[in-house]
Amino acid sequence: MFDGTLILRGEPGFEAARTARVFNRALPDRQPAGVLQVATEEDVVRGVRLARERGWRVAVRSGGHSWPQWSVRADALVLDLAGLRELSYAAATGIAVASPAIQGGLELDPFLEKHGRFFGGGHCPTVGLGGFLLQGGQGWNARGWGWAAESVAAVDVVTAGGELVRADATTNTDLYWAARGAGPGFCGVVTRFHLRTRPRFRHLAQTVQAYRMADFDEVMTWLHGMHGTVADSVEIVAVAKTEPDLSPEPVLLVTAVALVDSAEEAQAALAPFRGCPALGRALMVLDAQPSSLAEQRERQLRDNPEGHRWVVDNAWLTGPPAQVVPAIRAAFTRLPSAKAFTIWFSMAPLRTLPDMALSLQSEIYLASYVPSVEPEDDGPNRAWLAGAMADLEPVTLGQYLGDGDLARRQVRFLSDEAWDRLREIRAVRDPDGLFAGYLAGPEGARNANHWA
Repeated sequence: MFDGTLILRGEPGFEAARTARVFNRALPDRQPAGVLQVATEEDVVRGVRLARERGWRVAVRSGGHSWPQWSVRADALVLDLAGLRELSYAAATGIAVASPAIQGGLELDPFLEKHGRFFGGGHCPTVGLGGFLLQGGQGWNARGWGWAAESVAAVDVVTAGGELVRADATTNTDLYWAARGAGPGFCGVVTRFHLRTRPRFRHLAQTVQAYRMADFDEVMTWLHGMHGTVADSVEIVAVAKTEPDLSPEPVLLVTAVALVDSAEEAQAALAPFRGCPALGRALMVLDAQPSSLAEQRERQLRDNPEGHRWVVDNAWLTGPPAQVVPAIRAAFTRLPSAKAFTIWFSMAPLRTLPDMALSLQSEIYLASYVPSVEPEDDGPNRAWLAGAMADLEPVTLGQYLGDGDLARRQVRFLSDEAWDRLREIRAVRDPDGLFAGYLAGPEGARNANHWA
């Protein structure tokens, strides 16, 4: 019946299949009805039809990087898309075609580099394209080049009726709209992404400044005031993390990566960072130092180790520095462990979004990531994270689905208009609720800040 392998609950190999490739090893006890390890696109069609016949819901696993493990759903058929391995590029159109489980950093980018092209995949190199793009895709230099979902030209989708269709700007436009930001709320299974690529930058340079936490308020107030004026070829991130070579205590790293065409262009683009008022007290300074995306990916792999238990949360922040900087202080200066880190990510100045489900953003994104190895660390880590996020509530607009967990904390992730439109599309495309949708507790996703 299938080209791949169907493993039902209770059969040999089910437990391994239930959590295969799930990055967050704080594994849930949710028990799917079965796992279909698909080998072909036809398997996806057959799997959706089988689930409908047997009264199961459908959950999808692309790269397995969802922090809440959205693909592990009770009494659902998990469609594991790891066996779909399509990856191609058409020079005549600049369009790359990729399967959902293709990893943006380790597979898509090296492939496109051979063609002199680039696509803004996820920062962590092992993140699969499926969940990343469906949630909007906050990838490399999103502040300048836009969300990765904006460069999705089309998707091939298996619908709730078990039909394979193409969705783009002129055909099945409702599915195309929803596929760019609905995340697990998307009412279909994407089997193929058609991606608009861009000419590859010819030079990458980075500026990195390390500061003691005693300088946190001064540095972050300065950064908050200037980041919107920096060239749109520069990605700007501030990170709180432990760097033993610099200090036994966590440090604040202000990092700027210029993705440009020459060393001269990088020097000009990174020049504003030489104006930090605390620069003379920096523990370390790299100024417009040549780097490579391979080097950046290696650092990301070190910061996102395999085999760990993770608690993660995030917020879109809004407000003046006098309000935002005190609100974020605890998330940066009181990290619960040497492996934890918090990022401040610039999206300024905000670009107008195209008409797509992704519809909520602000000029500043904050996310905290807390990995551990031992189960007994989960409770304290969650308590620390809950406290840090509570501090942010007065300046929180909403959150990004990619780093959120709606089952633990209900936070707005779409505009009200987009939320209403998505619900209408789901009612038409999946009236029986075949697709598992958001994992958000007994009341379901509310798209509202729980404290409001």
